[in-house]
Amino acid sequence: MAPKKPLVFVTRKLPDAIETRMMELFDARLNIDDRPLTKSELIEAVKTADVLVPTVTDRIDAAILSHAAPSLRLIANFGAGVDHIDLASARERGITVTNTPDVLTEDTADMTMALILAIPRRLAEGERLVRAGRWQGWSPSFLLGHRIWGKRLGIIGMGRIGQAVARRAKGFGLSVHYHNRKRLYPELEQELDATYWESLDQMLARMDVISIHCPHTPATYHLLSARRLKLMQPHSYLVNTARGEVVDEAALTRMLQKREIAGAGLDVFEHEPAINPKLLEMENVVLLPHLGSATIEGRVDMGEKVLINIKTHIDGHNPPDRVLANLL
Repeated sequence: MAPKKPLVFVTRKLPDAIETRMMELFDARLNIDDRPLTKSELIEAVKTADVLVPTVTDRIDAAILSHAAPSLRLIANFGAGVDHIDLASARERGITVTNTPDVLTEDTADMTMALILAIPRRLAEGERLVRAGRWQGWSPSFLLGHRIWGKRLGIIGMGRIGQAVARRAKGFGLSVHYHNRKRLYPELEQELDATYWESLDQMLARMDVISIHCPHTPATYHLLSARRLKLMQPHSYLVNTARGEVVDEAALTRMLQKREIAGAGLDVFEHEPAINPKLLEMENVVLLPHLGSATIEGRVDMGEKVLINIKTHIDGHNPPDRVLANLL
């Protein structure tokens, strides 16, 4: 008799190739409708699952984990960020948490660079004008923006994605600066031609573009507070492809309204999918629906990592992408 397959509950629709492999390897329960599950549905899932595969849209908090069956021993997150999972509660219950690092780096860096280019050059404004049929032809003073060549880019969080952005930025003629919990090794700092700032406040006050690449943790919640945002120069731009909670969105909105900073490119939001209605009215803001890692290749690679983490765990070994010990 073949051994019983573990029950794997997947909360959102994944790429077809990944779901097919899930069905082959496990007793997989898929979300064909691809709608975010309610809290009660997540509770029912953890009551029966051996493995839970959530995404960023699922809040796996202590209240949900309190209903977890003894058989639930792995939360194999589909995504790199795990701020939506109560890691402490998972550890208390002996549940391993894994994520999908590395595979999103280049895609997110590409999107970041796109926003760094789009905001100063007013690309979204021009695109909206053309679609509305209001373009009257070329003019020497029409929709003038700013070049990025020779400007200073300040990167907050110099991990894999921050470094990938730095490499791209260097090719576009930007001067790379960064703030990080730990300074990079001298060899890597030299390779990136990056200037380290121990003081985030001092860096914010001197940059033309600020790009956020740190995770959302209790320590980074509103890292860019109202006070820190006011340190930015009036001509500067803010780009966020990390997590919305890192920025005080209400304070940022007020500053953009008053033109206390020149503009922003936001792929993430503090209360997403809800967006501050005032942001929707502004021309000096580019708003994207959390597309940083949204490539076919990236999603498949994420799914492959989830499969490897689950299979390794079921085979009695430590999954390669455990995050519990690293983030607590």
